[in-house]
Amino acid sequence: MASQIENMGVPVIILKEGSQRTTGREALRNNMMAAIAVAEILKTTYGPKGMDKMLVDSLGDVTITNDGATILDKMDIQHPAGKMLVQAAKGQDEEAGDGTKTSVIFAGELLRQAEDLIDRNIHPTIIIQGYKTAVDKAVEVLNSIAEPVSIDDTEKLIKVAMTSLNSKAVGEAREYFAKIVVDAARAVAEMRGDKQYYVDINNVQIVKKHGGALTDTQLVNGIVIDKEVVHPDMPKRVEKARIALLDAPLEIQKPEIDMEISISSPDSIKRLLDKQEKILQDKVEKIAATGANVVITQKGIDDIAQHFLAKKGILAVRRVKRSDIEKLAKATGAKIVTNLDDLKPEDLGYADLVEERKVGEDKMVFIEGAKNPKSVTILVRAGFERMVDEAERAIHDALSSVADAIMDGKIVAGGGAVEAEVAKSLREWSKGVPGKVQLAVEAFVKALEALPQTLATNAGYDPIDILMKLRSTHSDQSKKWYGIDLNTGNIVDMWAKGVVEPLRVKVNAYKAGTEAATLILRIDDMVAAKRSTTGGPSGKKEGGKEEEESSPSTSSSGSSD
Repeated sequence: MASQIENMGVPVIILKEGSQRTTGREALRNNMMAAIAVAEILKTTYGPKGMDKMLVDSLGDVTITNDGATILDKMDIQHPAGKMLVQAAKGQDEEAGDGTKTSVIFAGELLRQAEDLIDRNIHPTIIIQGYKTAVDKAVEVLNSIAEPVSIDDTEKLIKVAMTSLNSKAVGEAREYFAKIVVDAARAVAEMRGDKQYYVDINNVQIVKKHGGALTDTQLVNGIVIDKEVVHPDMPKRVEKARIALLDAPLEIQKPEIDMEISISSPDSIKRLLDKQEKILQDKVEKIAATGANVVITQKGIDDIAQHFLAKKGILAVRRVKRSDIEKLAKATGAKIVTNLDDLKPEDLGYADLVEERKVGEDKMVFIEGAKNPKSVTILVRAGFERMVDEAERAIHDALSSVADAIMDGKIVAGGGAVEAEVAKSLREWSKGVPGKVQLAVEAFVKALEALPQTLATNAGYDPIDILMKLRSTHSDQSKKWYGIDLNTGNIVDMWAKGVVEPLRVKVNAYKAGTEAATLILRIDDMVAAKRSTTGGPSGKKEGGKEEEESSPSTSSSGSSD
């Protein structure tokens, strides 16, 4: 319905026919309810006792996971306010690699608390001011209570990985996975600046192959290529490998322009073929002359070139992904060469062993024993494909957590301990905050405390009872790391139990959740264009019927349930 203004009895149309507009309290409430509904979906997956979600896409593919980023991505949320929480979760995943559920659930709780304040006629601007003031103070408190950790503190780093893996469906392999993750993160860590480490987890290649058990997962100090050796006569195992990495084809390239070759006799054909063979032979001779006994190229290798490489005893792999070639360069110290004429002995990389092995039903090439590798591989194994996918997600989150701990050098206790301690500090500090902003700060504190309450609820305990115990325990200054033991329901020292998390995960989760909530609170007007009815994806339902025009808030109720 077009928005119009009555002026001297004449309507002035300012929006396109068919547009819908929602304003004021109704627009704000619709957006808040959509975002809260998204947070509610993730609540039951939160913590070690959280449940899993089964997600089925339009093609019937099934994903079973409790990973927050994966759930939100696969759900295909349509409501614009719900999409804001999805974006907040993606930002959290990109920045910290873990804590996506924390950020979304926290945003939902902030909006739930804001709803009560709005009902008491407190303006959204006051609430936003209070939330922003509170999150700055919360980050300050977090930094003051965080404990140091170094790259050499293997025990603490394993605990960080274990805490991340506790909520994942990897069973009894958690400790095994944690050791692999810590070794991988430390292997790719680089010193930058004055005693400052940088860990790029993209340098940790994760290769999945179902079949076998979770404990068959292994860390390879090098790279695993999901390809096989190109020729049966080539060696399948090369020790003390000298590796040439090529971004150039070992085949006769077609000319860029169309050409015709006139052949007048069979001898001409033979000379042409001999010439091509000689070109390929010369290319192989150049490679062999550098001392290379392994060739890995991003491009193709001609059958004739394969023959000559096999005669020279050179193991060759072709059509390797660019990302894998780059990881190989970091792992082996080789230079990627785009022109064979420029290949020199010093461009070659080194590995103790290059070997083709059968993994499951496929053949893969393992490059192991690289000196001081700056890129490594985790080969993930599990009994069936969906378990392999879940194990990969678990390893990614644990890797991110360990990398954060190494880079920032600070960790905090989990199990609701840090939320309880920050909430206690904020509650004391809020007494000095003037005016109605104090109410918003108190609402922020309640949203923080909702996180340990959710942990307790998912473990089957009374959330109010647990919260009272937490508050009582944290009144003692010496018990700042006391949180919920989800196996017994008691309040215990989480630091002593080894439940620790990187500071960055918590800081970013609070910031991302607050930003998402305040962004939604600032919206007081929604204008939705008329839905397309041209037969495109947004214009028709699966049955071929056109969608009824509806406001974003109406359309979200179906997607959020």
